[in-house]
Amino acid sequence: MKKSPLHERHVALGAKFAEFGGWEMPLEYSGVVAEHTAVRTSVGVFDVSHLGKATVKGPGAAAYVNSCLTNDLGKIAPGQAQYTLCCADDGGVVDDLIAYLHADDDVFLIPNAANTAEVVRRLAEQAPDGVEVINTHDDYAILAVQGTNSDDVVAAIGLPTGHDYMSFAVAEFAGTPIVVCRTGYTGERGYELVVPNEAAVGVFDALLAAGEQYSIVPAGLGARDTLRTEMGYPLHGQDISPEITPVQARSGWAVGWKKEHFWGDQALRAEKEAGPARILRGLRAVGRGIPRPHMNVVDAAGTAVGEVTSGTFSPTLKKGIALALLNAGVKEGDQVAVDIRGRQEAFEVVKPPFVTVHVRES
Repeated sequence: MKKSPLHERHVALGAKFAEFGGWEMPLEYSGVVAEHTAVRTSVGVFDVSHLGKATVKGPGAAAYVNSCLTNDLGKIAPGQAQYTLCCADDGGVVDDLIAYLHADDDVFLIPNAANTAEVVRRLAEQAPDGVEVINTHDDYAILAVQGTNSDDVVAAIGLPTGHDYMSFAVAEFAGTPIVVCRTGYTGERGYELVVPNEAAVGVFDALLAAGEQYSIVPAGLGARDTLRTEMGYPLHGQDISPEITPVQARSGWAVGWKKEHFWGDQALRAEKEAGPARILRGLRAVGRGIPRPHMNVVDAAGTAVGEVTSGTFSPTLKKGIALALLNAGVKEGDQVAVDIRGRQEAFEVVKPPFVTVHVRES
């Protein structure tokens, strides 16, 4: 497995590791609940260097990317970022990613770890003359500083803060260019720092030192998963996948329906017009049940109506929550049951997020 350039730091901090997309990454340090709570109440720093990185450069690079990925890159300006999807011809999701628009001839992409090579392959295969698609997966670390005090910590090491949600700035740390993005996957105010490998240890150490007064904690990918589930953010391979389309996952907001063309557009337009047979919805426990992926969901009559795609115990709500792919006839406010090891546990169908949102605050 690949390792982050911060691997030895994680070992020294007592991290427990797990495999994520072919990378050995920290799952937790002090415990998932403690790390989750630190992010919700103060600040935490995640190493998410396993995330992919790719550049698309050359005349018309942005226009080319826009003709492939779902969202409308024409709606943002240089210095802004956009959540988007790479779809197959049948509308299934090859990957979800964030596109950073540096200029009309320079787009930086952050796909998921396991899907980076495939996204790069697809883009490179159809790239017009003069447009180069480069896999830079192993060249950068990514550090996510998330939580109420994230601005204070990032500013304390001399990096810019306060820019709008889904925008970025390029700055220097000890002479090395750093991209400071107002993005994240936790639902809290925060920043993601794209750092050349050689500067990663210095930036990580500086963040932990600057965050001491705010009780900053290193947080693992276990807490990242509970935080994103509370927000209802989809995880590729579970809530969106080659078998689960953006229309089914209620991610149509990330599709540029007015664009002339993007990969999978015909299938997605047809599904949108007809209405999906199943829809991704939120489930909140009425009792003490803790749902997990692939558990069956039934209605009041005991009829199967879907399956849990992501499920966990919410440290914030102190109860079970889930995302579930349900028959289109199941509506918000309905009560259903999740089969948890042979027990029928009651859940209410709700609209995520499950917690108060702070990610977009100015």
